[in-house]
Amino acid sequence: MKILIIGSGGREHALAQAYAKSHRVKKVLVAPGNDFMEESSSKIHVFPHISLLDFDSILELATKHQVDLVDVAQDNALAEGFVDKFAKRGFAAFGPQKAAAEIEWNKQWARDFMKKYHLPIPRFEAFTKASDAVSYVNKLPEQMLFIKASGLAFGKGVLRAETKDQALVAIKAMKQFSTAGKTFLIEEGMVGEEFSLFAICDGRRYIIAGTAQDHKTVYNADQGPNTGGMGCAAPTSLLKKQTISQIKRLILNPFMHGMGKEERPYSGILYLGGMMTKDGPKIVEFNSRWGEPEADVILPGLQTDYADIVQAVMMQELMTTSIKFDDKVRVSVAGCAQGYPADIEKAKGKKIYGLHDAMKLPGITVFGAGIKRKGNNYIVNGGRIFHLVAEGKTIAEARERAYAAMSHIFVEGNNLHYRTDIGWREVERIHG
Repeated sequence: MKILIIGSGGREHALAQAYAKSHRVKKVLVAPGNDFMEESSSKIHVFPHISLLDFDSILELATKHQVDLVDVAQDNALAEGFVDKFAKRGFAAFGPQKAAAEIEWNKQWARDFMKKYHLPIPRFEAFTKASDAVSYVNKLPEQMLFIKASGLAFGKGVLRAETKDQALVAIKAMKQFSTAGKTFLIEEGMVGEEFSLFAICDGRRYIIAGTAQDHKTVYNADQGPNTGGMGCAAPTSLLKKQTISQIKRLILNPFMHGMGKEERPYSGILYLGGMMTKDGPKIVEFNSRWGEPEADVILPGLQTDYADIVQAVMMQELMTTSIKFDDKVRVSVAGCAQGYPADIEKAKGKKIYGLHDAMKLPGITVFGAGIKRKGNNYIVNGGRIFHLVAEGKTIAEARERAYAAMSHIFVEGNNLHYRTDIGWREVERIHG
């Protein structure tokens, strides 16, 4: 088989590695990809000169190499309907079609859908005018609120407000997200612990494909603005078997039923961003692809051939497949450019040192993201530069290995930032 993956981050690197492990896969093409991906396997080939959303160039690549499967792994490409476009041209394309992927790229539609099918969600209101939103907030009692851009904003379109004054500032800030923020939601804050749960769906049925706990804010102790994800641990001990059964009954089953009723059957990866509250699990958001960095800690633990799983989805034979994982715990730490998630210009183009030294340590894998090769060096090319993943028998061992490895990595001009507390909730649960 020849596989084409669309995307360029650590998620796509982890996917490329998962496909490359299959004895059935001869070649993995990634468009655009990043230069570090080719470190993982001689099967992996990247095409960084191709723009992520340049469908015609990607189609030309797929045609030239006669690929057997196109995995549309990136959210903007899904929102642009790449799965539909490739399918119309006779390619097997993995991922939800544009209408089904609206569960991620249109938060207003997603919340209305969840409300219609009685899925557990916080109270919310949608707005297109800042003045209406301000009037709404002024009528509310003091409480935690989340102001969310309805469109895709690279994981940064959610602003937390502890007070009314902060909420009013956040409403004004929706302008910075351009078209993504033209419509925005105001939601009541939920109290509890966040989790990530993944399901692989074939349009009719689904199977659970891993859990993790992400750390979204840029600084330690969950401080600072939201990011695309600063690291995570998998699997998460927050979700016991009984809790997962509850999530299936309250969320996943009605989701699949509702999407079918709406004539938007869901096929591909479903990412549930959830919150465990005192009243049970509630939905923070749905995404229509693997998470970043969750893919980096879930996919390496797969003991089932990933190409076989995807083929079962394409043939709507998912229930004949079982997914097996190893018994290791994994921790991912995002190595970021100083200034992320805002201005990273000071760090862009700076040399990165020590990646190969870190990778020589036991249990360490590094997935490239905002990284580029220049001559004999790798340089910073984005906000999240790389995701370092450590595996261990316990969360303590995985964390110890992760931070020992991170100490080997340096960005010219002291331009590397990362959180030093990834996995702290897992440790606290064990010792609490």
